[in-house]
Amino acid sequence: MEISENSRIWIYQADRPFNNGEQSRIEGILSSFTGGWDAHGHKLAAKHEMRYNRFIILMVDESVAGASGCSIDKSSNVIRQIEQEFGVNLFDRFNMAYRKGDDVISCSKSEFEKLLRQGEINEDTIVFNNTVQTKKELDSSWEVPFKLSWHSRFFQLNVV
Repeated sequence: MEISENSRIWIYQADRPFNNGEQSRIEGILSSFTGGWDAHGHKLAAKHEMRYNRFIILMVDESVAGASGCSIDKSSNVIRQIEQEFGVNLFDRFNMAYRKGDDVISCSKSEFEKLLRQGEINEDTIVFNNTVQTKKELDSSWEVPFKLSWHSRFFQLNVV
């Protein structure tokens, strides 16, 4: 299904990578969910993606039908089901993710601050902006250098 760049998105970041078996099972859960996702009896034009064995992205093209509070609650319930089944945390907004070479690493807020102080994370380190709200922003502003991210407004960079 092609989805509009203006589609609304929600990003859930796991506190650890999923293995291949887990990812396959989660893909099945999400396919089943998005295929039947509705809002007040209207089928949503919905899609999901998993990226880097760690991020779950739900998308709804609201030009077809808008997501309602109840439909968003349904998606939260599916994400909680995944959390419980796989023993991961997908709702921790202080779980920070960044790139180290080709790898995606996640850590706690305090560990992230420590890495900044040590210079392991610098202004050019790619971080993940999970606050993006549209497919267009996902494609253009999700993976950005620290210096261009919201992170730079809240975390002090170690300047040597």
